[in-house]
Amino acid sequence: MKKNIIVVVMLLALVAWGINDTIKKNDDRQASLAGSEQAIEGIDISSQTIGINQGNVAPDFELNTLDGDSYKLSDFRGQKVIVNMWATWCPPCRAEMPDMQKFYEKHKDENTTVIAINMTTSEKSIDRISKFINEFGITFPVLLDEQNKVGDIYQVYALPTSFIIDSKGVIQQKVTGPMNHEMMEKMVSKIR
Repeated sequence: MKKNIIVVVMLLALVAWGINDTIKKNDDRQASLAGSEQAIEGIDISSQTIGINQGNVAPDFELNTLDGDSYKLSDFRGQKVIVNMWATWCPPCRAEMPDMQKFYEKHKDENTTVIAINMTTSEKSIDRISKFINEFGITFPVLLDEQNKVGDIYQVYALPTSFIIDSKGVIQQKVTGPMNHEMMEKMVSKIR
């Protein structure tokens, strides 16, 4: 009987710990979103909600490239942006990269860009990312999410995941799964 009571108490403690951890992660995510609101300079977003759903202002973030250059999403304000979350080991990510590069090359002088965010915590080594970039001839910014902060804020649970963002920083569409060149053209042509 005492063993059963001990097991029940331990299970309850484990459940309480899990609930507390979930609440803490949600609070951290909300704090990150609140910080994003303050980080977007020169844009009046007070009447718009920052979030990851269609119609929300995309949460700002700052990440580095392999070369150590730093980019913020807000640096691309005024441009249409495809933000693509990916990994080198992901076959659908590999399949869509040539189309991403083709789209970028075609539109880079038209206030339209692509930002690739590597989910670095899932990679075996940084060298694989560099080899991937060279293999596919990627010339658009490739940022490293080394602590999965952006992945957490944007709730990326499957790869690839892309966000189509208009020139005002508003999310127009979320795409889970690979995109081809035709899809990118169609989605981006619909936004301002």
